[in-house]
Amino acid sequence: MLADAIESDWRAAPLSDRRKAMLLYATKLTRSPADMTADDVDTLRQAGFTDRDVLDLVEVTAYYAYVNRIADGLGVADEPWISD
Repeated sequence: MLADAIESDWRAAPLSDRRKAMLLYATKLTRSPADMTADDVDTLRQAGFTDRDVLDLVEVTAYYAYVNRIADGLGVADEPWISD
């Protein structure tokens, strides 16, 4: 199943190069936001993303990080269906 392959290792999952570029960008933005450069955006453009697509990707990635930090800061427990 594709979802299992993505959860196991999205880099090895049978995804298009475009989707892998999106996930690589989101991962970098999440893990090392200070390292982002215009070259990262250019890589997405070369993969076929529009400037609006990039904005959407940044907003969703940033919002997800924000919500997780709020939950962590308040000590909200993970849902029981989330495994470690």
